[in-house]
Amino acid sequence: MNVLMINGSPHEKGCTDTALRVMADVLHEEGIDTECFWVGTRPMGGCIACRKCRDLGKCVFDDGVNTVLSKAAGADGFVFGSPVHYAALSGQMKAFMDRLFYAEALGRGNRDFYLKPACAVISARRGGTTAAFDEMNKYFTIQQMPVVSSRYWNQVHGTVPEEVLQDVEGIATIRILARNMAYMLKAFDLAKKAGLPLPKQEAVTFLNFIH
Repeated sequence: MNVLMINGSPHEKGCTDTALRVMADVLHEEGIDTECFWVGTRPMGGCIACRKCRDLGKCVFDDGVNTVLSKAAGADGFVFGSPVHYAALSGQMKAFMDRLFYAEALGRGNRDFYLKPACAVISARRGGTTAAFDEMNKYFTIQQMPVVSSRYWNQVHGTVPEEVLQDVEGIATIRILARNMAYMLKAFDLAKKAGLPLPKQEAVTFLNFIH
């Protein structure tokens, strides 16, 4: 089994990466492989609702979004990490997730995210963590991805990586999160091997409150 981790911080080896590496270490202890993708620092525009992904099966802008889409089929679970910028996700990560989830839903029929466990990991100096955490979880629930939880909200604090490692409660939260994800992945694997059928799906109906 494999977990794809996306680092949405502009600092490749910063505080967000530190939290993700703590989680990866525990997943490795549980026999789960991980791969980390860094969103990077190149300018990234948001979704323009052109709907080209419906025909292309990927985003019309060929960048890291399509790289992650190409890896999604081989992942059994996902972790999205972001720093807090002005009590919200980083702008880079917001644009990335908007396009990623839209292209997966419209262009790929949600086949690579459906019922795959996901979670958010938030890093901040001090405040804004729960607002960013809530924002990220909405992406998962609209795609029918089971949200993995921990004993507290998935957040670490610190200005530099060394301070993150001193956040004893935050690091414990991330370690518990990793164990819970490993357990969920193993449970889903057992269900699949036992032949448990997937949930019956409803027909898609879009309304705009007018008609």
